[in-house]
Amino acid sequence: MSRVAAARWAIVLAGFATVELCCRTGVIGRLTMIPPSAMIVSALHLLTAPAIQSDLLFTITNAAAAIVIAVIAGFVAGVIIHALPRFRRIVDPLLAAYYAVPTFIFYPMLVAILGLNRAPLIAIGAVLGVVAMTVNTLAGLDRIPRVYVKTAAALRMPRVATALLVQLPAATPHLVTGVKLAVSYSIVGTIAGEFILSVAGLGRAMSLAYNNLDNATMYGLLLILIVTVTAINLAIYEWERAVHRRWGLR
Repeated sequence: MSRVAAARWAIVLAGFATVELCCRTGVIGRLTMIPPSAMIVSALHLLTAPAIQSDLLFTITNAAAAIVIAVIAGFVAGVIIHALPRFRRIVDPLLAAYYAVPTFIFYPMLVAILGLNRAPLIAIGAVLGVVAMTVNTLAGLDRIPRVYVKTAAALRMPRVATALLVQLPAATPHLVTGVKLAVSYSIVGTIAGEFILSVAGLGRAMSLAYNNLDNATMYGLLLILIVTVTAINLAIYEWERAVHRRWGLR
């Protein structure tokens, strides 16, 4: 283990121990927070409950669908916008200001249009993630060295072959960053939608536990969510590092 990794783990464990001590000694009231050790026990107990397993599967499925839609739609939109410079001059300010708009205001409208099911959750997650993928696709295509395209033209490669065999691999590091951001935004959108209005999911279960003052369930579910999202982000981080090493960026 490197020194940086050891320092990170030391900080995490120190924070864990500090919160545990504060909860056990009454500095933090149990109505505010339960000890981290109790959160772990609650999380392990909740994972054996069929209802929580169903909620977890519901959330993961919705988030995965939102991520796939956001990544594909964002990539396609980025390629189209990059190929139309005049259109891009119109769209660029809108993309830059996109996240200044509270997109959750559209969630009730999506529920009214799509119904009270998983579709609005997938839609709001995809809407949050798609622009991050679009922006990074544009950044990747902008940073392709011109010599690559000129070499492909000198070799008389067709446009489709140039796009797939030259431009796409050259833009891959930026596309991976776009995927990472799209995953984060889509997960946030999906779970936040479950908090607002949903028939199932971890967000809904946590909202119900909060309203019922059931701290054990709420913090147990929160820990499950944190561990799940952290595992996903770590996997994407390792993938990003592998891509960057391959291209000599790290």
